[in-house]
Amino acid sequence: MPNMDLYNMPGAPTSRAVQMTAKALGLELNSKFINTMEGDQLKPEFVKINPQHTIPTLVDNGFAIWESRAIAVYLVEKYGKTDSPLYPKDPQKRAVINQRLYFDMAILYDALTKYMYPLFRTGQLGDQESLDKLNAALELLNTFLEGQDYVAGSKLSVADIVILATLSTIEMISFDLQKFPNVERWYKNAQKVTPGWAENLESLKQLQKFIEQKMAEKK
Repeated sequence: MPNMDLYNMPGAPTSRAVQMTAKALGLELNSKFINTMEGDQLKPEFVKINPQHTIPTLVDNGFAIWESRAIAVYLVEKYGKTDSPLYPKDPQKRAVINQRLYFDMAILYDALTKYMYPLFRTGQLGDQESLDKLNAALELLNTFLEGQDYVAGSKLSVADIVILATLSTIEMISFDLQKFPNVERWYKNAQKVTPGWAENLESLKQLQKFIEQKMAEKK
Protein backbone atom coordinates (compact mmCIF):
# COMPACT_ATOMS: atom_id res chain seq x y z
CA MET A 1 0.00 0.00 0.00
CA PRO A 2 1.51 3.36 -1.02
CA ASN A 3 2.24 5.92 1.68
CA MET A 4 0.60 9.21 0.68
CA ASP A 5 -0.02 12.40 2.63
CA LEU A 6 -2.93 14.65 1.70
CA TYR A 7 -2.56 18.18 3.05
CA ASN A 8 -6.12 19.45 3.18
CA MET A 9 -8.99 21.10 4.95
CA PRO A 10 -11.28 18.06 5.13
CA GLY A 11 -14.66 19.66 4.41
CA ALA A 12 -13.52 21.65 1.38
CA PRO A 13 -15.02 20.38 -1.90
CA THR A 14 -11.59 20.01 -3.50
CA SER A 15 -10.37 17.89 -0.58
CA ARG A 16 -13.51 15.76 -0.66
CA ALA A 17 -13.04 15.17 -4.41
CA VAL A 18 -9.59 13.70 -3.82
CA GLN A 19 -10.75 11.62 -0.87
CA MET A 20 -13.64 10.09 -2.84
CA THR A 21 -11.33 9.35 -5.77
CA ALA A 22 -8.95 7.57 -3.41
CA LYS A 23 -11.87 5.61 -1.97
CA ALA A 24 -12.91 4.52 -5.47
CA LEU A 25 -9.39 3.20 -5.99
CA GLY A 26 -9.14 1.50 -2.62
CA LEU A 27 -6.36 3.84 -1.48
CA GLU A 28 -5.69 5.14 2.03
CA LEU A 29 -4.47 8.72 2.37
CA ASN A 30 -2.83 10.16 5.47
CA SER A 31 -4.87 13.30 6.10
CA LYS A 32 -2.80 16.29 7.21
CA PHE A 33 -5.05 19.10 8.45
CA ILE A 34 -4.22 22.52 7.05
CA ASN A 35 -6.29 25.24 8.73
CA THR A 36 -6.39 27.99 6.12
CA MET A 37 -8.34 30.23 8.51
CA GLU A 38 -5.28 30.23 10.78
CA GLY A 39 -2.78 30.60 7.93
CA ASP A 40 -1.28 27.09 8.11
CA GLN A 41 -0.83 27.15 4.32
CA LEU A 42 1.65 30.03 4.65
CA LYS A 43 4.01 28.26 7.04
CA PRO A 44 7.50 27.79 5.54
CA GLU A 45 7.39 24.00 5.80
CA PHE A 46 4.23 23.87 3.68
CA VAL A 47 5.34 26.52 1.18
CA LYS A 48 8.44 24.40 0.63
CA ILE A 49 6.18 21.53 -0.49
CA ASN A 50 3.83 23.73 -2.52
CA PRO A 51 5.06 27.23 -3.48
CA GLN A 52 1.48 28.17 -4.42
CA HIS A 53 0.47 27.23 -0.85
CA THR A 54 -2.88 25.81 -1.98
CA ILE A 55 -4.85 22.84 -0.72
CA PRO A 56 -5.30 20.04 -1.28
CA THR A 57 -1.71 19.00 -1.90
CA LEU A 58 -0.73 15.34 -2.27
CA VAL A 59 2.72 14.00 -1.44
CA ASP A 60 3.28 10.50 -2.81
CA ASN A 61 6.66 9.14 -1.69
CA GLY A 62 8.31 12.55 -2.10
CA PHE A 63 6.40 13.55 -5.25
CA ALA A 64 4.18 16.59 -4.62
CA ILE A 65 1.19 17.53 -6.76
CA TRP A 66 -1.60 20.05 -6.11
CA GLU A 67 -4.89 21.13 -7.75
CA SER A 68 -7.55 18.60 -6.84
CA ARG A 69 -8.50 17.64 -10.41
CA ALA A 70 -4.85 17.02 -11.28
CA ILE A 71 -4.50 14.93 -8.12
CA ALA A 72 -7.61 12.87 -8.95
CA VAL A 73 -6.34 12.12 -12.46
CA TYR A 74 -2.86 11.31 -11.14
CA LEU A 75 -4.26 8.81 -8.64
CA VAL A 76 -6.29 6.99 -11.31
CA GLU A 77 -3.44 6.96 -13.81
CA LYS A 78 -0.93 5.64 -11.27
CA TYR A 79 -3.05 3.34 -9.11
CA GLY A 80 -6.16 2.54 -11.15
CA LYS A 81 -6.73 -0.57 -13.21
CA THR A 82 -5.55 -0.53 -16.83
CA ASP A 83 -8.01 1.52 -18.87
CA SER A 84 -10.12 2.29 -15.80
CA PRO A 85 -13.54 3.79 -16.63
CA LEU A 86 -12.72 6.44 -14.05
CA TYR A 87 -10.27 7.88 -16.62
CA PRO A 88 -10.19 5.67 -19.73
CA LYS A 89 -7.37 5.71 -22.27
CA ASP A 90 -9.60 6.37 -25.29
CA PRO A 91 -8.70 9.94 -26.38
CA GLN A 92 -12.29 11.04 -27.05
CA LYS A 93 -13.69 9.62 -23.79
CA ARG A 94 -10.82 11.22 -21.92
CA ALA A 95 -11.34 14.53 -23.73
CA VAL A 96 -14.97 14.70 -22.53
CA ILE A 97 -13.90 13.92 -18.96
CA ASN A 98 -11.23 16.63 -19.16
CA GLN A 99 -13.76 19.12 -20.49
CA ARG A 100 -16.10 18.41 -17.59
CA LEU A 101 -13.24 18.78 -15.11
CA TYR A 102 -12.33 22.16 -16.60
CA PHE A 103 -16.02 23.11 -16.61
CA ASP A 104 -16.15 22.33 -12.92
CA MET A 105 -13.05 24.36 -12.13
CA ALA A 106 -13.82 27.42 -14.24
CA ILE A 107 -17.62 27.55 -14.16
CA LEU A 108 -19.46 25.40 -11.60
CA TYR A 109 -16.98 25.40 -8.70
CA ASP A 110 -16.21 29.07 -9.29
CA ALA A 111 -19.89 30.03 -9.26
CA LEU A 112 -20.72 27.88 -6.24
CA THR A 113 -17.87 29.23 -4.13
CA LYS A 114 -18.63 32.85 -4.99
CA TYR A 115 -22.25 32.30 -3.92
CA MET A 116 -21.52 30.28 -0.78
CA TYR A 117 -18.20 31.53 0.63
CA PRO A 118 -19.58 34.87 1.87
CA LEU A 119 -21.65 32.69 4.23
CA PHE A 120 -18.45 31.59 5.95
CA ARG A 121 -17.20 35.14 6.41
CA THR A 122 -20.39 37.11 7.05
CA GLY A 123 -23.13 34.57 7.71
CA GLN A 124 -24.90 35.65 4.50
CA LEU A 125 -25.00 34.01 1.08
CA GLY A 126 -23.79 35.87 -2.01
CA ASP A 127 -25.77 38.47 -3.92
CA GLN A 128 -28.27 37.99 -6.75
CA GLU A 129 -25.56 38.24 -9.40
CA SER A 130 -23.63 35.35 -7.85
CA LEU A 131 -26.84 33.30 -7.59
CA ASP A 132 -27.60 33.97 -11.26
CA LYS A 133 -24.13 32.68 -12.21
CA LEU A 134 -24.65 29.54 -10.15
CA ASN A 135 -28.02 28.93 -11.80
CA ALA A 136 -26.44 29.44 -15.24
CA ALA A 137 -23.72 26.89 -14.38
CA LEU A 138 -26.34 24.39 -13.21
CA GLU A 139 -28.33 24.96 -16.41
CA LEU A 140 -25.24 24.00 -18.42
CA LEU A 141 -24.72 20.88 -16.30
CA ASN A 142 -28.41 20.07 -16.80
CA THR A 143 -27.84 20.22 -20.57
CA PHE A 144 -24.76 17.98 -20.36
CA LEU A 145 -26.86 15.40 -18.50
CA GLU A 146 -29.75 15.28 -20.96
CA GLY A 147 -30.31 11.56 -21.58
CA GLN A 148 -27.16 10.70 -19.60
CA ASP A 149 -26.66 8.91 -16.28
CA TYR A 150 -23.13 10.29 -15.87
CA VAL A 151 -21.56 13.65 -16.61
CA ALA A 152 -19.01 12.33 -19.13
CA GLY A 153 -19.96 9.12 -20.89
CA SER A 154 -21.77 5.96 -19.88
CA LYS A 155 -19.87 5.10 -16.70
CA LEU A 156 -18.81 6.74 -13.45
CA SER A 157 -15.63 8.78 -13.99
CA VAL A 158 -13.45 11.19 -12.07
CA ALA A 159 -15.60 13.97 -13.56
CA ASP A 160 -18.63 12.62 -11.68
CA ILE A 161 -16.65 12.36 -8.45
CA VAL A 162 -15.24 15.89 -8.71
CA ILE A 163 -18.56 17.48 -9.65
CA LEU A 164 -20.34 15.51 -6.91
CA ALA A 165 -17.88 16.91 -4.37
CA THR A 166 -18.55 20.42 -5.66
CA LEU A 167 -22.32 20.17 -5.90
CA SER A 168 -22.84 18.39 -2.58
CA THR A 169 -21.64 21.55 -0.83
CA ILE A 170 -25.24 22.77 -1.28
CA GLU A 171 -26.16 20.31 1.50
CA MET A 172 -25.01 23.08 3.84
CA ILE A 173 -27.77 25.43 2.67
CA SER A 174 -31.35 25.20 1.48
CA PHE A 175 -30.98 24.91 -2.30
CA ASP A 176 -33.64 23.37 -4.53
CA LEU A 177 -32.44 21.47 -7.60
CA GLN A 178 -35.94 20.89 -9.00
CA LYS A 179 -35.40 23.57 -11.66
CA PHE A 180 -32.63 21.32 -13.01
CA PRO A 181 -34.27 17.87 -13.27
CA ASN A 182 -31.35 16.16 -15.00
CA VAL A 183 -28.95 17.44 -12.35
CA GLU A 184 -31.32 16.37 -9.58
CA ARG A 185 -31.65 12.87 -11.07
CA TRP A 186 -27.89 12.54 -11.53
CA TYR A 187 -27.19 13.87 -8.03
CA LYS A 188 -29.45 11.30 -6.37
CA ASN A 189 -27.92 8.46 -8.38
CA ALA A 190 -24.34 9.65 -7.87
CA GLN A 191 -24.81 9.44 -4.12
CA LYS A 192 -25.66 5.73 -4.50
CA VAL A 193 -22.89 4.73 -6.90
CA THR A 194 -19.93 6.88 -5.81
CA PRO A 195 -17.54 5.27 -3.28
CA GLY A 196 -16.98 7.46 -0.25
CA TRP A 197 -20.32 9.31 -0.37
CA ALA A 198 -21.02 8.66 3.34
CA GLU A 199 -17.59 10.03 4.27
CA ASN A 200 -18.16 13.01 1.97
CA LEU A 201 -21.41 13.82 3.76
CA GLU A 202 -19.77 13.45 7.17
CA SER A 203 -16.96 15.83 6.12
CA LEU A 204 -19.59 18.37 5.09
CA LYS A 205 -21.25 18.12 8.50
CA GLN A 206 -17.90 18.61 10.21
CA LEU A 207 -17.18 21.64 8.03
CA GLN A 208 -20.55 23.14 8.90
CA LYS A 209 -19.86 22.70 12.63
CA PHE A 210 -16.39 24.21 12.19
CA ILE A 211 -17.78 27.24 10.35
CA GLU A 212 -20.55 27.72 12.92
CA GLN A 213 -17.97 27.59 15.73
CA LYS A 214 -15.76 30.17 13.98
CA MET A 215 -18.76 32.45 13.37
CA ALA A 216 -19.74 32.19 17.04
CA GLU A 217 -16.22 33.15 18.09
CA LYS A 218 -16.44 36.34 16.01
CA LYS A 219 -19.61 37.50 17.75
